[in-house]
Amino acid sequence: MPNQPEPIDDRTPIPIAEIDAAGLALAGAVVRTPLVEAAALSADTGIRLFLKLENLQVTGSFKARGALIRLLALDRAARTAGVVAMSAGNHAQGVAWHARRLGIPATIVMPVTTPFTKVERTESLGASVVLVGDGLAEAQAQAERLVGERGLTLIHPYDDHRVMAGQGTVAAEMLADAPDLDTLVVPVGGGGLIAGIASFVRARHPTVTLIGVQVQGFSPLARKPAADNGGRAQTLAEGIAVKHPGRRTRAIIEALVDDVVTVEETAVEQAVESLLERQKQVAEGAGATPLAAVTSDPGRFAGRKVGLVISGGNIDNRLLSSLLMRGLVRDGRLARLRIEISDAPGTLAKVGALIGAGGGNILEVHHQRLFQDVPVKYAELDVAVETVDAAHLHAMLETLRGAGFPTRLLGTSAVGD
Repeated sequence: MPNQPEPIDDRTPIPIAEIDAAGLALAGAVVRTPLVEAAALSADTGIRLFLKLENLQVTGSFKARGALIRLLALDRAARTAGVVAMSAGNHAQGVAWHARRLGIPATIVMPVTTPFTKVERTESLGASVVLVGDGLAEAQAQAERLVGERGLTLIHPYDDHRVMAGQGTVAAEMLADAPDLDTLVVPVGGGGLIAGIASFVRARHPTVTLIGVQVQGFSPLARKPAADNGGRAQTLAEGIAVKHPGRRTRAIIEALVDDVVTVEETAVEQAVESLLERQKQVAEGAGATPLAAVTSDPGRFAGRKVGLVISGGNIDNRLLSSLLMRGLVRDGRLARLRIEISDAPGTLAKVGALIGAGGGNILEVHHQRLFQDVPVKYAELDVAVETVDAAHLHAMLETLRGAGFPTRLLGTSAVGD
């Protein structure tokens, strides 16, 4: 029956004919996203990098591909009854977008930790959203209950051969645009994207090296154990925060993918920042993990022509804003200084003049005389200041200290003190 999930058949790849057929079915219904050479990032890393910009996809993520292929397989009765999916956001939007186009009622079960922007966009596409649990496991349990209670068809986000076939078209496009790519780096959550890509690559371009990327704390497929992340249950890369990948996706990955690596949270954060600042591309955390993998281990990719799948760009604006500000702090371009001064008229003006003469831009000043562990005739200034870079910041620190004002950095150790 077309509405039933395909039986698990272990390590068998998705047939190349299914991926080819998916490519034809997707034509005109999703964006054929560009593959662009990342000149700035290539210069930064010394590696030729090419970005597959799935962040420009119709719903901001590659998930629109597999969702459509699965929905197209439904018979009339299943379309009338409706579908249900569990998702942290991107699969939800893919299902909701195409379900509305096809006139299929859609219910999406999402973890309560899903970024608000993804919930809002899913609802705006006409789907009913149910928020349950802290992760996909709880969301899946609820989705399966709705299948039994309401006769809905489950559109699984990754462990479905039609979904994987749709995702495999990402590699088909990449290697059509740049046949000489010798390495592909792909985010891995449940595994549907890389399983589809691996099936295509091993059938048509078997010498291409395939590297999957997971994030610290959510790396069940990594070939080498990752360091403990302190038990944190949250990650910037929530799109791949999957502790239990699919049975079939796991089998295909183990059979066809050369390696699965783990990246740290800080590397993901810096990759999001770099993609925006250096390439003018907005990527969500999961979408930036391929770049994080390259910057974390550049020697592995040296001398190679590397394609990075930027799998999505659906990041909350507030989170992105915070991330960019943290990047400024990390780079020494924004700092908070604590300066000890004598509590005498004109001293604050002298400090301000020193910072201004040194090219710093004062954003905020907080002058405290009370509740501080300083002598009674002294005070402390907390000054937020913009600088050019870390070297400029350290020169300013030395100027203040040299003028008799003990000064230290607050809130960061990234640029030293």
